[in-house]
Amino acid sequence: MLSFLLKRFSGRHYKKFLEKCRPIVARVNELETSYQSLTDEQLRAKTDEFRARLKNGETLDQILPEAFATVKNAARRLCGRQIVVCEHELTWDMIHFDVQLIGGMAIHEGRISEMATGEGKTLVSTLPLYLNSLNGRNTQLVTVNDYLARRDSEWMGHLYSFLGVTVGCIQQQMSPDLRRDMYGRDITYGTASEFGFDYLRDNGMATRKEDQVQRDYW
Repeated sequence: MLSFLLKRFSGRHYKKFLEKCRPIVARVNELETSYQSLTDEQLRAKTDEFRARLKNGETLDQILPEAFATVKNAARRLCGRQIVVCEHELTWDMIHFDVQLIGGMAIHEGRISEMATGEGKTLVSTLPLYLNSLNGRNTQLVTVNDYLARRDSEWMGHLYSFLGVTVGCIQQQMSPDLRRDMYGRDITYGTASEFGFDYLRDNGMATRKEDQVQRDYW
């Protein structure tokens, strides 16, 4: 799989990145195999463990293999379960492939990761979103329309909820109180326009902090 990817990515820069990912992918898969012996409660406890370790000085990069392995193992445990997404019942049938682990690493590092329709972008995003939500800051996913924001937040929300992570979704015509609640969660899905207008309102029109809906401004 990695040799196939190397052929698709041109340039020394991308080859160097993929070579760096190879041992991390192996470590993630090794950890995920070991996590299969844990109970559901023990796997969920990893979230609190990671948060405590970050508060004690570890970095997101240091816990990345364990965090990614935790998300992958949670996806494995959900396989075969019936879930409801936008009033439709679906069967969860997704587990992260190696190429999706690499995509998650690329996004975490702020790189551009291009994937075609059907290659699993929605699942890939769960890896860096979960990882970055562990530091207590609101982590956001920007998508192209309200429907996809709602669909993906509900769909992937089953995975986040399994791990004890809260997820919200911003929609048009949402009241300020509800928006504030959605931003108060660990992960928030929405569109660029909604995130952008909320930021402008918070920093241009809101006269009091309690009138702002977003949080974690630098």
